Amino acid sequence: MTATSAPTGRSIPRISLRDWDTRKNEIQRQIMEAAENVGFFIIKDQETPSVADIEEAFKASEAFFQLSDDVKKETPFIREQNTGWEKRAQIRPSTNLPDQKESIQLQYHRRHDQTWPHVDDQIPNFHNVVSGFMEKTQAVSLKILSCLAVGLGLEEDYFAKIHDVNSDEAMTTLRLLHYHESETREIPKGHIRAGAHTDYDVLTLLFQRTGEEGLEVCPGRECYTSFGMGDTWTPVEAKTGEIVCNIGDMLMSLSDDRLKSLFHRVRNPCADESRKARHSIAYFNQPMRSAVIQGPLKKYPPVAAKDFILDAAKRNYAQGEKERQEAIKNSKFQYPDNGQPGVILSANA
Repeated sequence: MTATSAPTGRSIPRISLRDWDTRKNEIQRQIMEAAENVGFFIIKDQETPSVADIEEAFKASEAFFQLSDDVKKETPFIREQNTGWEKRAQIRPSTNLPDQKESIQLQYHRRHDQTWPHVDDQIPNFHNVVSGFMEKTQAVSLKILSCLAVGLGLEEDYFAKIHDVNSDEAMTTLRLLHYHESETREIPKGHIRAGAHTDYDVLTLLFQRTGEEGLEVCPGRECYTSFGMGDTWTPVEAKTGEIVCNIGDMLMSLSDDRLKSLFHRVRNPCADESRKARHSIAYFNQPMRSAVIQGPLKKYPPVAAKDFILDAAKRNYAQGEKERQEAIKNSKFQYPDNGQPGVILSANA
């Protein structure tokens, strides 16, 4: 295990999955140590998805976002299902302003219904590339989750049993993300690419591309219901082929706050960085709706996964709702491409 150092003096552990079968116990210890002491870690040398798989997925994602808004809005965001396309519509409690991005959220078990874009006539093989990428990402997710299960004293297949992506109750979601360029379009004052937030899920896997920096993480939470965080941010290096993993609120709760779900954000480009668009792909491992979430120590009462996410959304978004609406109403910045933004209570924050 190596580490990516940051100017703050903190580091993000880098863990190799090479020789999984012979190094499994060593890898398990490294993942558990990172989850408990840092909350973020970087996976590399995984068998699947390969670098070629990841590059192919990014190519499909970039092609999708190059389509006209009229085409993309044929797959609208459906809040109840946490699926579909949105553009500058997700407002973070930390900023009270819409993120400067667009995204489409997809679920594997819905891949043959209207929640997936039907664009293969414009992007050849889009459906097969994205669904195949989800299968490969699910496979590596279950390896990582098995390590966390063992570390928490659970059965090795504990998370596999409650993360059946083929089930009608599945909530695991892939999110293709496009952060808008700022070379020709002014970013309004106070807006950033993605405001500080935590994820509500069990485990997030994030794919980035080399040279497209901006992801930062901040430590400081001691319990999953806490809003507290510091003001020192550590950059997480973007490198094609590697997978950035972070613990979500649900796993922090399920571990009785032993594993850390940290605030993170995507800042705007610095003066010496590219101001071109940024693309990333996030895979949110979320249990089936009826799965019961409670840690071994029973620090928190049992709750169904679907209710956990709803409660997390209410807790995060109830604060300052009036102020957010006032900020939108009084904003001098116009949104000619999609009107005034709305509030998206994404299960992924």
